[in-house]
Amino acid sequence: MPIARPDSRAYRAVARVVRPLMFAMVRYDWRNVENLPPEGGFIAAANHVTELDAVTFAHFLFDQGYEPRILAKRGLFTTPLVGSVLRATRMIPVDRGTTAAAKSLEDAAAQLGGGACVAILPEGTLTRDPDLWPMEAKTGLARMALASRLPVVPIAQWGAHRVLARYGRLPRLFPRKTVTVSVGPPVDLSDLYDRPLDSQVLRAATNRVMDAITAQLAEIREEPAPAARFDLRKHPEYETKRTTYPPVERP
Repeated sequence: MPIARPDSRAYRAVARVVRPLMFAMVRYDWRNVENLPPEGGFIAAANHVTELDAVTFAHFLFDQGYEPRILAKRGLFTTPLVGSVLRATRMIPVDRGTTAAAKSLEDAAAQLGGGACVAILPEGTLTRDPDLWPMEAKTGLARMALASRLPVVPIAQWGAHRVLARYGRLPRLFPRKTVTVSVGPPVDLSDLYDRPLDSQVLRAATNRVMDAITAQLAEIREEPAPAARFDLRKHPEYETKRTTYPPVERP
């Protein structure tokens, strides 16, 4: 597949190494790519099951002709090696957990022409849902989307956890696993653009995006999603616990 739009030499150099490795590790099933915007900047939002799906997410976007810019903690940009790679590939420094995060995206929006996009995992961490469904997300995505008014495209992916389990250390490369990525239509947030960015509006926008991602994932998995998402805020003791998860609260 020809890669036309990404114009960063550093990005293409990284891709020349990573893409063959990913194709050797997994089979891809890419669906509904027509829902990706044909031009202009946008925000791509996906679910987060394993550390590997950040790579499969970026790989998918790159091979559709986009140059995904991933939000990274500002502190990483000051480290010698990682920082130089992040700057060369034009990743976005963000002050997480503060209102400055929205300003970070506003600054980046001016650079999002030519097919680039911002790639976000709204949950902010690996899902703690026992069945690996998306959990309640942080509202940073909503704040960024409403401040920038960029389209938000929901993307679900499933299968990378079979290669590298949640918090796993060693990948399982054989037999080669299939990773499915499905794109939904952009989420309509226009009715929220001119409202105050209070907790109610931010949560409403966040829920719309997560509902759309979950709907795409339910189609991939061919099973209904839980009626209620797992909420890590109700189980702070599982913020760092990696092996045992509480049952999902479902009405």
